[in-house]
Amino acid sequence: MSAKRIIMHIDLDSFFVSVERKFDPSLIGKPVLIGGSATRGVVASCSYEARKYGIHSAMPMRQAMQLCPHAIIVRGAHGRYSEASREVTEIIQQSVPLYQKTSVDEFYIDYTGMDRFHNCYQHASELRQKIIRETGLPISFGMSSGKTVSKMATNQAKPNGQLFIPHGMEKAFLAPLNISKIPGLGESTSAKLYQYGIEKIGDLQKTNLKFLETVFGRAGKYLWDKANGIDEAIVIPHSSRKSISTEHTFNSNIADRSKIETILVSMTEELASKLRRENMVASCLAIKVRYANFETHTQQEKISLTAAEHILIPGIKNLLKKAWNQHRPIRLIGVRLSNLCSGSYQINLFEDNEERIRLYQAMDKINFKFGDKTVCRAAGMEIGTRNFNPFMRR
Repeated sequence: MSAKRIIMHIDLDSFFVSVERKFDPSLIGKPVLIGGSATRGVVASCSYEARKYGIHSAMPMRQAMQLCPHAIIVRGAHGRYSEASREVTEIIQQSVPLYQKTSVDEFYIDYTGMDRFHNCYQHASELRQKIIRETGLPISFGMSSGKTVSKMATNQAKPNGQLFIPHGMEKAFLAPLNISKIPGLGESTSAKLYQYGIEKIGDLQKTNLKFLETVFGRAGKYLWDKANGIDEAIVIPHSSRKSISTEHTFNSNIADRSKIETILVSMTEELASKLRRENMVASCLAIKVRYANFETHTQQEKISLTAAEHILIPGIKNLLKKAWNQHRPIRLIGVRLSNLCSGSYQINLFEDNEERIRLYQAMDKINFKFGDKTVCRAAGMEIGTRNFNPFMRR
C-alpha cells in the first residue's frame, strides 16, 4: 500500500512589495505598485491595499493610477528579489528532502512518507515561521494530498496564513469555492461553464463527466479531476544546473561580424521562445566560440531572471565581443541559457511596456500554433539584413 501523499505549497505574499517594504518601511500599509513608468508601464506586482481598488498584475499602470490615484509607484529592483528568493530557497533546501521551486516566490514540498517520523503540518508551520523570522517576509502555505488543492488552500489562507486540508476533505473544501479559483482556468472556459449554470466547484463536482468531455473535449476530464481534488502531479526536484543551449557549425570558417550576429540573434530567439513555452526564465547566459583549429573560448554572465529577447540579445552580442578575437575566423558558435527556474513572463514587467508584452504574446501564439520561427526579427533571418526592429512573417 502506497503512502498517503502530503504536499505543501508555499507562496511569498506580494513578494516584490514585501521586499521593497523591508528597504523602505514607510510603504507599509499603503497601496504600492511595482512596475514600469506611469504612462506606458504595467503593474508587475501590487500590495493588498492596492488590490482593494481592483488593481492586479499585468494591468496597465495608467489604468491602475486611475483606479487608485494616491498609489505609490516603485520601480522594480531585480537584484533585491533574486537575493530574497535565494535566501528563502536556502532555508527550504536545508529543511526538507524534496522541494520544487516553480517561480521566484513559489515552492512545492513533498512530505510524503515523513509522517512516520514527524507531524508534517507542525514541521511545515515551523518552517514557515523560520522563513518569516530569518527573512522578514510574509508567507502563506497550504497542505493537502495534491498540488492543486494545496495551491488553492494557500490562496484561501492569504495573506500571511496557513491552511491544512486533511485527506478525504478535498471535495468538501473545494465545493463552496467559485470555479474561477481553479488554477489555470481561462476566462473563456469559465464563461462557458457559467452558461451551463456551473458557478461553484461543487456544481462542477456534480456534473456528468461525459457531458464535460462532450463540451470541452479532453479538457473536460481535467476540469472534473480538479473539481474533485484529483491531482497526481509529482513534485519535481529543484536543480539550479538546468540549461538549454544550441550551436551552429558554419559550412566554412567565417569572420563576417554581421553574419555571425545574425545567426546569434536567430539562436537566441529560438531559446527564448522555448523558455516562454515551458514557462521558464534564465539567470545566466553564455556564448561559445570555436576557431578553425578547434580552440574554444567561452564567456558567461549573470543576468536578471528573464525569457525576453530584447534583454538576452544585447547580452549575447556583448559576450561575443569579449569571446571573439575578430581577426580569427570562427568554425562554430553556441549560445547557452542556464540557472533556469520556472517563472511566468511577469518577471520582465519592470522593463516592458504594454506594446512589447503584447508583441511577445502575439509572436509566441503564432509560433506555437504554426511552428517555431514562423514570426521572427528581421535580424534573426539569414538574409544579411541589418534591420533589427521590424518583426517579419517568414
